[in-house]
Amino acid sequence: MNDCEVVDMSRVPVLAILGSTGSGKSRLGIELARRFSGEIISADSMQVYKGLDIITAKVTEQEKAMAPHHMLDIVDPLNPSFTVVQFRNMALPIIDNLLAKKKLPIIVGGTNYYIESLLWQVLIAGAETDADVGQLNKKLEDATYRKKAKIELDRSTTKSNSELYEELTKVDPEMAMTIHENNRRKIIRSLEVFEQYGVTHSELLKAQRIAGGSDLGGPLRYPDSILLWLRCEQKVLDERLESRVDAMLETGLVQELLDFHRRYNEQRIKSNTSADYTKGIFQSIGFKEFHAYLVLPEEEKREKKGEKLLQQGIDDLKLVTKRYAKRQEKWIKNRLIRCADRQVPLLYELDCTDVNQWNSRVYEPAVAIIEAVMRGEKPEQKPLNELTLHQEYIKNNDKKRHYCDVCDRIFVGKFQWDIHLDSNKHKKVLKKKKIEERKKTEQSSASVDCKL
Repeated sequence: MNDCEVVDMSRVPVLAILGSTGSGKSRLGIELARRFSGEIISADSMQVYKGLDIITAKVTEQEKAMAPHHMLDIVDPLNPSFTVVQFRNMALPIIDNLLAKKKLPIIVGGTNYYIESLLWQVLIAGAETDADVGQLNKKLEDATYRKKAKIELDRSTTKSNSELYEELTKVDPEMAMTIHENNRRKIIRSLEVFEQYGVTHSELLKAQRIAGGSDLGGPLRYPDSILLWLRCEQKVLDERLESRVDAMLETGLVQELLDFHRRYNEQRIKSNTSADYTKGIFQSIGFKEFHAYLVLPEEEKREKKGEKLLQQGIDDLKLVTKRYAKRQEKWIKNRLIRCADRQVPLLYELDCTDVNQWNSRVYEPAVAIIEAVMRGEKPEQKPLNELTLHQEYIKNNDKKRHYCDVCDRIFVGKFQWDIHLDSNKHKKVLKKKKIEERKKTEQSSASVDCKL
């Protein structure tokens, strides 16, 4: 790798590196920053907090010295109120400043909704001025990007799914036709949009599409964006993640958690507030898994009970880390690959399964893609979102409701409907019903014969 090679920076895109935890996003980000005089914007909802470097898997001081990093260690970990809107408002000026200086902005991180807030605009119908748009965008984004929104509407806890759905059919029948009646979260979200902004959710989505956006939000903020997706064979990734947890433990993970837990409780007791592990840094993978061990008295930590709970925490951490990696992959597929009407930057897949072939399969292809885009040329590697699978999804992804009288289930969209019809579960139920109908017919015929 030649860090000093001169590169044409006349066309500077915004680069985002995606992939599950443990795929090597940080490594590639640093390498590309050195190659293209770029700077890294960390998009990780836990790495914004100061300290706790091990549990949040931050880059080391040596790695930070290799390339400028932004949006790391900017929030007190005892402050639970940092939002994606605050992140976006702090990160966008950094990206714009880098572009003005012809430096490559490289967004790296595992918090996909943080990345989403940077790459796409959020539009609201009915805003007359830029100030209105800004205020409304903040309100909507606060609601849209909540990881686990706790809707404050009374109806969310007092009404059944069918009652909520019936209410939506009256308020916004067009939206109701695109949502399954048991999808409580989406139904409440659509009702909430109507109450907050005075327009139906379906009207809002239409406005977004007219402005160049989609059902998922507004148009691209940076049309020349590039997405690099690091992918790894699942078995190899699982082994890599287990080894990663072991490495964290060797470098002092448990002590880091104990120290912070002690500091947190000292301040909590002084301020006379109850413990809350659902906000801020406490949402990070690791705190919940080790909670039972962390709250043990010191003497019990050294006994068999403590050893058992510590091992359970380690096992749980490995399990949830692997689950989190799968969720990250699912997000990319659902919101970037299988998205029918959304503006999505060109998305290129890089195979990081074999680290011994990193240069030939990851770094060099990434460099070739970026250099081609900077020259205004089409990269030789074909992007995933121009392949047949994506086009087929777009062609088949209607929003009609389909009822399966065999399984007594409703499906929204032809894509989900076709998957269901081809599923083993549907075929099994269909076969069972045919057997039952045949038996009834035979019994009916036998009954007639007896009477004769």
